[in-house]
Amino acid sequence: MPVTAETQAILDMRAGATPFNEMSPQDAREAMAALRPQGEPEPVAQVHDMVIPGPAGDIPARGYLPTDDPRELPTVVYFHGGGWVIGDLDSHDAVCRALANRVPTSVLSVDYRLAPEATYPAAADDCYAALEWITGMYAQQGGPSDQIAVAGDSAGGNLAAVVSQMARDRGGPQIAAQILIYPVTDFNFDTESYKVNGGGEYGLSEAGMRWFWNLYLNDDSEGAQPYASPLRAEDLSNLPRALTITAEYDSLRDEGEAYAAALSAAGNQSSCTRYDGVIHGFVGAFQAVPEGNQALDQIAAELRSAFGRE
Repeated sequence: MPVTAETQAILDMRAGATPFNEMSPQDAREAMAALRPQGEPEPVAQVHDMVIPGPAGDIPARGYLPTDDPRELPTVVYFHGGGWVIGDLDSHDAVCRALANRVPTSVLSVDYRLAPEATYPAAADDCYAALEWITGMYAQQGGPSDQIAVAGDSAGGNLAAVVSQMARDRGGPQIAAQILIYPVTDFNFDTESYKVNGGGEYGLSEAGMRWFWNLYLNDDSEGAQPYASPLRAEDLSNLPRALTITAEYDSLRDEGEAYAAALSAAGNQSSCTRYDGVIHGFVGAFQAVPEGNQALDQIAAELRSAFGRE
């Protein structure tokens, strides 16, 4: 189907803007900050900025609580998108608030180290440390430690998939579900979705993704490693149940759907929904794009099911 009217309005608004890959990383971060939704944020009961211990020092994080009595709440550990280069706690504040209220769940948003200042696997190591930290906190406080999920969009979806593999490989925390929103799953540009959507007319271009990957990886050979490209893992069995969300007009569409199919083929509970007529980033634009709202409702339902709270 053609792009939706709401999606076209976003594309028209962004027409003529300098692509991120033609900027310095710092300028790209500032440009992304300018795209944040305006207006009053969706209210939640509590929001706390904090730091948690990481492998290279403290990791900034933000916690969201939909109620003043969080003792029995599940938790979603959220990893923001932005190609491992841009994005922060503020860029994904609206999504985290929406998830907290719609599930309901506590949300821990992780401000992992960014490239090129910290290259692969720094982001993944920080995200795994955050998962271990919250699991340890649950164990100390008597919370439902078997009700922790990971979620992320784009590069954050990559990190959610990678953290799920890390937890399995290392005998680490139990993960109830992985929510992969148009995830990066493979260092590979030879897909049909790159061919038809990668020219830049729909936002995320092949040139843009090459720029992100080049800043994230120390060497192209690292792109074959499963903690960079989770689709490359030799063994995809015994992973958490997964919901993958993709967009029709997205360069990353095919690799996200390929990963969902590979998870299913390996015996995992895995479902995938493609939202037609929309572009990469549509979930983050849920205040303007109806399909973003639909996807958030679907994600919330999946998490309630995974947490046994339907």
